[in-house]
Amino acid sequence: MSRRIALKALPVLVCASLLSVAGSSIAAAGVRAHSAAGTKVTVKASEYKFVLSSTSVSKPGTVTFSVKNVGHIQHDFKIDGKKTALLSPGKSATLTVKFTKAGSYPYMCTVSGHAALGMKGTFKVK
Repeated sequence: MSRRIALKALPVLVCASLLSVAGSSIAAAGVRAHSAAGTKVTVKASEYKFVLSSTSVSKPGTVTFSVKNVGHIQHDFKIDGKKTALLSPGKSATLTVKFTKAGSYPYMCTVSGHAALGMKGTFKVK
């Protein structure tokens, strides 16, 4: 009798196992897609400051900085050895940086004198 019950339960167990494996694969794919997309940070540049939507991320990874010059003169944005082109007023650019380790990363405008006037800061990777 118990063998007959075990045979009847077999299809249910197989289906449950397959659903469990499929669910794990789908969940893992979702995590990979989120990680691959990285973090997006908006940056508004004006005279003489940057306003970032976030000044830190919780772990190392890829960060895309969307920089818009909302000021009246040209600015750029430099961080971790990468920088945007010089942006005229109203223009935008994106800068993607892969942070491989935790730390503090200075950012600045490289136009002469702008950093000294306040166009600088620190982005933290936790």
